[in-house]
Amino acid sequence: MFKNALLYRIVHWDPPALADLSQRLAACRFVECGATQGESAGWVEPRGERHGALVEAVAGQLILKLCTETKAVPAGVVKTLVDEQLVVIEQQTGRRPKGKAVREIKEQIVHELMPRAFPKRVLTWVWIDAGAKWLVVDAASAKRADAIVSLLMDVLGGEIQVRPQQTGTSAATAMAAWLLDQQAPRGFSIDRDCELRQPDGEKPSVRYARHALEIDEVSAHIRQGKIPTQLAMTWGNRVSFVLTEALSLKRIALLDVVLEGSRSGAHDGGFDADVAIATGELRRLIPDLVEALGGEHDPERALAGEALAAEASNPAELQPVAA
Repeated sequence: MFKNALLYRIVHWDPPALADLSQRLAACRFVECGATQGESAGWVEPRGERHGALVEAVAGQLILKLCTETKAVPAGVVKTLVDEQLVVIEQQTGRRPKGKAVREIKEQIVHELMPRAFPKRVLTWVWIDAGAKWLVVDAASAKRADAIVSLLMDVLGGEIQVRPQQTGTSAATAMAAWLLDQQAPRGFSIDRDCELRQPDGEKPSVRYARHALEIDEVSAHIRQGKIPTQLAMTWGNRVSFVLTEALSLKRIALLDVVLEGSRSGAHDGGFDADVAIATGELRRLIPDLVEALGGEHDPERALAGEALAAEASNPAELQPVAA
């Protein structure tokens, strides 16, 4: 079910009743793009049943699905038509439009072509574990995940407070240490895919695909300053994934030992079974991964600790005691 996982920590939320939450989501139900509309986003039925519930509760986990539709006119087509119109205007007036006039011509052409553009839809799973205070978005980029979280917070009227998951050790630093030591953290194993990149981004990255990583060459790249940006791993011989420097999981795959017999007896098309299995595995994987990355880092608690330390190191001057 989940191919990616971007993690958010729920700082505060008192979950409303399921019916209330479903009613709020219904106010933002997905509607396809209008004739000249470039993008539309809204919530759809997780089970795929027309006019069904917009939030599903399975084994205590809340599952939502966002549909995003975009329509775009090919840039090459727009450029060709703009150039043709500029030539016509230049022939008629003796002057070639520039700046704002060109932008207005381009916008007009895009507006006229938009009704003929083919729409593209993307479905994104959202998982809320209210008990463990996790919010997980099945998105490959932080920008997209943040946009989806913002839409969800709009629906909930600001009642939910979340922040990106932070750990004591950055994912890049931890991955570098694991590769240098040729030792994965407890409960995990390092697989055969990795990407190393120079921090300044000037030099090309080095990628290993289906290649043993217990080699001196990998260690040499890290000692020369390259940092791991992606590393393929397996947790408990049950779930494989790629960990990124942004602390996101990509290419999540449940292994055969998890899937064997998982759907036997399912009468709902497998939805409940898929949710229970996927969330059940990830609910155990995520805490282990956070622990392997130095435990959870709470920014507010860290700032409070720094303030206390600063106060302790600069005590108030002692007042003289009267004789």
